[in-house]
Parts: sequence; C-alpha cells; structure tokens
Amino acid sequence: MLPDGYSIRPFVPEDAEALVTTYRRNREHLGRWDPDRPASFYTLEGQQEEARERLAKVEQGLFASFVVVGPEGDLVGRANIQNIVRGPMQSGILGYFVDRDHLRLGLAKAAVRFLEEHALEIGLHRLEAGTMVENVPSQRVLESLGYEKYGMAPKLLFLNGAWRDHVLFQKLLHDRPLETG
Repeated sequence: MLPDGYSIRPFVPEDAEALVTTYRRNREHLGRWDPDRPASFYTLEGQQEEARERLAKVEQGLFASFVVVGPEGDLVGRANIQNIVRGPMQSGILGYFVDRDHLRLGLAKAAVRFLEEHALEIGLHRLEAGTMVENVPSQRVLESLGYEKYGMAPKLLFLNGAWRDHVLFQKLLHDRPLETG
C-alpha cells in the first residue's frame, strides 16, 4: 500500500524531463548502486534517448517500466521488470529505486508489491532480484515480502568502478500450469 499522495503509473516519454531532475538530485545517492553514467545521462536529450530505448523494450514485451509519483507530482522513484523471459520460464528481474528524500516511507515495498501484481497480470511465474552485498536495505525489503535468498553471484555487474558481488533473491508467484495456445 502506497503512502497517501503517492502513486505508481506506467512510464511515458514525457517523463524524461522530470527524470533529469530526479537523477540529478539523486546522483550521489544512486551512485553506489548504479553503473557509471555518462554526463549525457543527466540531460534532457540523454533521458529522451533512454526513454526511447526503454519503451522499445516495453513494446517488445521484454520490459515493464513504471514511475513512482510523489504528492507534489514529481517523480520520486522507478519500478521495473526487466529481462522478461517467456516460454517455459515466465520470469523477470526486478529493479527499483526511491528518491533519497522519500526513503523509509514504504515506497520500495509498495513498488515491489505493485510489480508482483503486474507480473501476475502479464502471466509471469517467477520474479528475481539481485542486490549488491552491502545493499542491506534492499535485501530487507525483498525478504520482508517473501523473497527467498537463493545464492551469490560473484562479480555479477561492473558498478562504481569494480565488478560487484550480488546476493540473489527469487519469489515464485504461482504454481499454475503454463497456458498454451
């Protein structure tokens, strides 16, 4: 459940301008967890290009992309299912962030719950997430929502100047048979 005044909605191209502000404001906050970003990422043109690329993946069914909107109408987070795999797997990988000024309000939990509901709507069976070992707050969010820690991926992603180990989590959303047809 979202706190009063907050909402989650699909990402649209017009969000690019607001994301420039959000990413600039959170550059240091997200820098520990994100890949190195070129300076262009923090510009309107950079965010418009990101939007085109992301929405092309949404159109292909490989991605689901949402934004968290704050009480003043500003963007205060993102919530995504990426690397969606169909066929016998029916799986996707969670990704989310919350603006530094909106932490500890339950927004991360609400975003993950929202993504779970969306995953069920689009027929996914399983969601997974990986967090850097030192990202204990995200691990707590996932564990509190029933995600099972199932492994460690050594040097999974190149982030913040080095290959980083990640703790892997998964949640099985249902056990229904695969619908064919």
